[in-house]
Amino acid sequence: MGRIRILSDQVANQIAAGEVVDRPASVVKELLENALDAGATRIRVEVEGGGRKLIRIADNGHGMMRDDALLAFERHATSKIRSSDDLLSIATLGFRGEALPSIASIARLEMETRAEDEAAGTRIEIVGGKVMRVDDAGIASGTTFTIRDLFFNTPARRKFLKAESTELSHVTALVTHYALAHPDKHFELHSATHALLIAPPVRKPEERIFQIFGSETLDQLLSMAAERPFDRAGLPEPPPWKRDEDYAAPDPGFLRISGFISKPELQKLNRNSIYIFVNRRLIRDRLILHAVSEAYRNVLPPTSFPVILMFMEMPPHEVDVNVHPAKTEVRFRQQSLVHDFVRDSIRNTLIQTRPAAGFLAALTANPHATPSLLPSVSPMPGEPESMASVDTLASEPPPGSEEIADFKLTYPPVPPEEVKLPFVEASLAPGNGVTPMARHACDAEMPAQEEQVPSLNSLASLKPLGQLRESFILAVNDEGLWIVDQHVAHERILFEKFLREREVERVQHQRLLMPLLVELLPHQMVLFANISAELERNGFEVEPFGPRTIAVKAAPVGLEGKELERTLMEVLEHSERENQAQNLETLRTRIAASIACHSAIKVNMPLDTVRMEWLLAELAKTAHPTSCPHGRPIVLRYSWKDIQRAFQRI
Repeated sequence: MGRIRILSDQVANQIAAGEVVDRPASVVKELLENALDAGATRIRVEVEGGGRKLIRIADNGHGMMRDDALLAFERHATSKIRSSDDLLSIATLGFRGEALPSIASIARLEMETRAEDEAAGTRIEIVGGKVMRVDDAGIASGTTFTIRDLFFNTPARRKFLKAESTELSHVTALVTHYALAHPDKHFELHSATHALLIAPPVRKPEERIFQIFGSETLDQLLSMAAERPFDRAGLPEPPPWKRDEDYAAPDPGFLRISGFISKPELQKLNRNSIYIFVNRRLIRDRLILHAVSEAYRNVLPPTSFPVILMFMEMPPHEVDVNVHPAKTEVRFRQQSLVHDFVRDSIRNTLIQTRPAAGFLAALTANPHATPSLLPSVSPMPGEPESMASVDTLASEPPPGSEEIADFKLTYPPVPPEEVKLPFVEASLAPGNGVTPMARHACDAEMPAQEEQVPSLNSLASLKPLGQLRESFILAVNDEGLWIVDQHVAHERILFEKFLREREVERVQHQRLLMPLLVELLPHQMVLFANISAELERNGFEVEPFGPRTIAVKAAPVGLEGKELERTLMEVLEHSERENQAQNLETLRTRIAASIACHSAIKVNMPLDTVRMEWLLAELAKTAHPTSCPHGRPIVLRYSWKDIQRAFQRI
């Protein structure tokens, strides 16, 4: 008898479950996506024991007929696609038909469903992949899944689950993210003890952010919207001799980006605060993460990352979602076009808004790592507080994203306020266990913006008052008091000037009276040979002068003596830390940043009024006056309202 055998359907389903379902949040994800594909406008999720004991998801979608309900638990049974051609233009969140049989094979599952035009619904009970009961049921239209004892027949998988609070946090993060992606739908998440999330439908995404996280989080984000057609790089067309008489060119569609990006002063120590949705699907894509990093390059420090909530809409044929078992990775048909458009859209938003950092907020604005963007989850009784954090996203990140760590934005503290309590019992849905005040808070409207978002567009109107310890310029205008770091301000001015001159290859340089000899280590000589051509284009004239020495004969204007030597050593050190082939643009900006840093006005340097006025006027002309090329803030603003409030005038 041969060694190779065909596995039974039950074993095959359990293997598939290992790819699709690795924790309770994976079950919630698959069932949540099914509910959204079914057109549900109201989704309620209940979990107990972090999802190990119970997961119940009820929706008001179109439901299923009896035959469809039975067929749904067969492998690769789906209503989303019909042929292989449909895989090229998937417009739904689910499409493989693997989730339901996989979940049913490792849990005790009960499904109740009824189509709107059916007189009676269907109740199906499955235990470990075996159908135990099929009955008629008098239920409302829609579908309800009840999952009990997850991984009860696969103890090895159950052993690797985290603490209950950790698994609950994963579920909370997932439901919160999909609530953000679908502001027009009602989402509820309940644990065994209390309601974790109640989000009634709203009109705009910013209202959803305010609804879940409050105005403090919303104030830290900038709105972004951009659109471009795929007309110049759309679908390939057949040649004229292969076209029919009634041939019509395919509509290339549009690439649309909307969402929110953080101001430069809001910094994270990991990429875990970057959320990307492609056609309302939560993904983790290296290409988009790289585009985000490029957009914030020379705005944030290299080790800091922004907060991004971005929604991308594009024709289904422009993105392939069938590349990962959990559908968390995608492939774009035109990767460079998507990458550049995302990068430019974020960069243009930062340039146009030019957000101003508040003086008081900057005192506590150090980069920090926090768990994911989700409401706070209390630890289970008897469990340490440290166990209540999320260690990763609800879906595993792609390989290579080891920087991803925990982060969390919690509800802002609510100041005490004297108000009449609105006890409106009629507003409560029966049996949902939410107090009238909780429901009232969910229905609260976004407050109207009292004042314009602080920006740096008024820099040109600043009038310098003087210097603080010959290092910081104090200036005023109608908006309040401004503090300008003179070194980093001049650094930003020179950095953008060098980049403009480098672009047209007209960098101003000066010849040295005597060549400057610089000793290098052997491996630094190799690095110098790799970047010597780019150094020459940036105003340097450097040539080898022996086996371990280089001679500098010319340098950009403003660099001399020790600063010139430090600039060269800094560029070589940065190149040494690069483990991969350097991008030309990255090398160019790194050289420009080093030249600007060592050529700029230093601290403890007295400036007269004319030079301070010139510095402020030139800073106002820059594209990114928010931070220096290394990410340090340039300007801090102490607004007129803050000053009045501090002196108790308002």
